[in-house]
Amino acid sequence: MPDLPLTAWIVIAGVLGLLVGSFLNVVILRLPERLDALWRQEAHDVLGLEHAQQTLPPGIVRESSHCPHCKHPLAAYDNIPLFSWLWLKGRCRYCQAPISIQYPLVELLTAILSAIVVWKLGPTWVALAGLFFTWSLVALSGIDLRTQLLPDQITLPLLWAGLLLSLGHLFVEPKSAILGAAIGYLSLWSVYWLFKLLTGKEGMGFGDFKLLAALGAWMGPVALLPVILLSSFIGALIGGAMIALRKHAREVPMPFGPFIAMAGWVWFIAGDYLLHAYLGLTGMG
Repeated sequence: MPDLPLTAWIVIAGVLGLLVGSFLNVVILRLPERLDALWRQEAHDVLGLEHAQQTLPPGIVRESSHCPHCKHPLAAYDNIPLFSWLWLKGRCRYCQAPISIQYPLVELLTAILSAIVVWKLGPTWVALAGLFFTWSLVALSGIDLRTQLLPDQITLPLLWAGLLLSLGHLFVEPKSAILGAAIGYLSLWSVYWLFKLLTGKEGMGFGDFKLLAALGAWMGPVALLPVILLSSFIGALIGGAMIALRKHAREVPMPFGPFIAMAGWVWFIAGDYLLHAYLGLTGMG
């Protein structure tokens, strides 16, 4: 890679994160709708039912961006990540309908996380893998928050990427990656069935198993317990706050995937520091 100061690489990563964040918004919004339409078509075909030929929702890559309200195609200057939303004051240029704050938040979050990855891992090929890991978690979190769905189209490539990267000992060795994936999946799978047998209810979705398996493939089995504990702690804090502020009803299920993703990313970036801090506090370091 070109010989540039680390600060320059961090800035480049931030700018790249803004651009990728804009694309992730498209993935978060369009992928679930597209999958739902395809699943409905497949269900009708399997059951032998007649179904009207419908135009599928926009794809992720081919269809150009447009306002979801007036359907007007967006010009290039309307699509500048973060800055267009600020310049337009959060409203469509053509119909003045409000533009969801999700767009700038995802773009800004992706930029910040991308910059942190390069700051932590340096301008290396390892950082490129870390960026892919980060962007996948952002997309999965956004989709789960909106639809309570963790699509296989993202979780499984993330899982396989972790296993394949272990062949080069990029983050963990192959044995740790395989054990991490298996234990990650089976741990939540066991909790799911135990909870269902005791209550008759489903406490989480199968996508959560696959996400934790993917984190195990990237970071090994040692990371799984801290990730589960940290995700539970984050979920309890955020969920409790939302219920206390009456932003979320107690009986309405809350997606757990974003909390697993948050905890996984924090451990991926700062796991060594957190572990040493814990050992120091307990006198075991």
